[in-house]
Amino acid sequence: MPLLPEARMVLDASGTWKLYVLTGYEPREWPVHNFSRVTPVPTVPERVAALAALGYVVRGGIEWKWDATGGPRRRLFAKVPVRRLTAPVAVPPVGGAV
Repeated sequence: MPLLPEARMVLDASGTWKLYVLTGYEPREWPVHNFSRVTPVPTVPERVAALAALGYVVRGGIEWKWDATGGPRRRLFAKVPVRRLTAPVAVPPVGGAV
């Protein structure tokens, strides 16, 4: 299974929950959503909605997993593999003048 893209939700240095999508490019290019709050922790439906707004969806059947960074300043984060949303297919209108 490919590692990227992957969504991560972290408690940012600003003290609020932030969701971002690791795409393999420079971090400044990662799509980001700020939940602008500390509590409560964003729910799974809120995370899914934020991902959709960023143009991503959780890969089928996979659940969010909690993990922590290493080192003396451990930080908790949630992660899940995602994929880019596909563009809607344009369907021409039925009928009409010829």
